[in-house]
Amino acid sequence: MLDQTSATRQVVRLSRGQPTSDGAGVKLNRVIGNHALGELDPFLLLDEFRSEDGADYIGGFPDPPHRGFETVTYMLAGRMRHGDNKGHSGLLRPGSVQWMTAGRGIVHSEMPEQEDGLMWGFQLWVNLPAADKMTAPRYQEFEPEQVPVAELPGGARVHVVAGTVGGVTGPVSGIATAPSYFDVELPAGVSAAIDLPAGQTGFAYPFEGAARIGAPGQIVPRGTLAVLGSGQRVALTAEGGPARVLVVAGQPLNEQVVRYGPFVMNTQNEIRQAIADFQAGRF
Repeated sequence: MLDQTSATRQVVRLSRGQPTSDGAGVKLNRVIGNHALGELDPFLLLDEFRSEDGADYIGGFPDPPHRGFETVTYMLAGRMRHGDNKGHSGLLRPGSVQWMTAGRGIVHSEMPEQEDGLMWGFQLWVNLPAADKMTAPRYQEFEPEQVPVAELPGGARVHVVAGTVGGVTGPVSGIATAPSYFDVELPAGVSAAIDLPAGQTGFAYPFEGAARIGAPGQIVPRGTLAVLGSGQRVALTAEGGPARVLVVAGQPLNEQVVRYGPFVMNTQNEIRQAIADFQAGRF
């Protein structure tokens, strides 16, 4: 019989986010990509933006260039307009998701379509393997109605952006790192066990309430990222009230990472080429 404790991923590290700003002064909490947790292969950055004050986000993210990785934006509240130099456009609203593969180069903007009120969501950067860094840019956007919800035994609900849980598969496809991206809603006292692919890097981030993660588990408060060890599944229990937890996993690349701002490549020469290509208008 399978030992349930050994099959469960345990918390191997905790990391608090650090307040910062990006774009045109947008205030956010940087959870991956800060001094405490520089990267978590294949994940390069995780930002949570959350404010009801329009001054914290009104500047948006005008025209940043990217090469060599993917950006994932998941909205919880508010409205953000996407546009890029490849002709893609779209409106992100609560529950919608955008998965943009920058590949060999893209210039995009993410601008708020509101002047005040709650703006809340996440942006995750996912590295591309060396073989795919110069692939053609690709844009996937899904409305809230296109993101399915898995109803688990006991009352947990999982918004499935990518990967499969409870027989429900998310709409994002064709991603090199074969990611799972789940938004797990846990009513007070409810537990859930969610399978994650073996060998993948995984993390859990409570963004509403607190959750006990692992078995017997560790209580992780809102705003703290739990790096998960190896195992078959992640066990979650809401603590002290309802909780909502972002659970993400992806195949590590185990490759050299050379990063310069919005360019993520494998060598310094590739970074220099990215800068030269952008300056010459080849994105």
